[in-house]
Amino acid sequence: MSIGAVLAQLRAEFPDVTISKIRFLESEGLVSPGRTQSGYRQFTAADVARLRYVLAAQRDHYLPLKVIKEQLDAADEGTVPDPGVPRPPRQLVSVGAPPSAEDFAADTGNRLTQEQLLERAGIDKPMLAELEQYGLIRAGAAGFFDEEAVIVARTVRKMTEYGIEPRHLRAFRASADREVGLLEQIVTPLYRQRDPDSRARADEVVRELAALSVSLHTLLVKAGIREVGGS
Repeated sequence: MSIGAVLAQLRAEFPDVTISKIRFLESEGLVSPGRTQSGYRQFTAADVARLRYVLAAQRDHYLPLKVIKEQLDAADEGTVPDPGVPRPPRQLVSVGAPPSAEDFAADTGNRLTQEQLLERAGIDKPMLAELEQYGLIRAGAAGFFDEEAVIVARTVRKMTEYGIEPRHLRAFRASADREVGLLEQIVTPLYRQRDPDSRARADEVVRELAALSVSLHTLLVKAGIREVGGS
């Protein structure tokens, strides 16, 4: 199959996949298509299966490419089950559906009014005002909210049951902004390059770094909690 035919097969399940993304995965050693005498890529059904596994592992299991490649290499050597067999996702703490690496790449596009946000999150206007005051929720330029705002509001509402108020959570906002600033410094040079493959590389890097950032944050909190408990 040509790369265009592969793209057509994958897009039904992975709408965000592009030819640049497939080429990037090839450059990272996740798939190795053959070549015609003219130099055009030729993919087999097995190549498509590998690509499908890689994309699903990123989207559903939040795995970085390094880990996925290790799994595929091990599968090629016969030391683990076939790559097509789903593997357990990372054990990340979240409210609502577990995030995937793709969640870091783009907005879902769903827009909510203030009334819709209040209803879905189960909060009132005074609490929303506090969340906005301390930067925990931010409306878009048109005044609408996204799905993440609902999850944030629900999370804070649950925390208030333990005596934690939105004003106590300003440090969370500041910490997140610092993390985003660090990632921005790393990927901005890639985004400035005109090569289309560089854009795909930048997208991949920022997603993986975001995943690692969440994992590191979780581990540090766990370590701190153990110290609090004296264990």
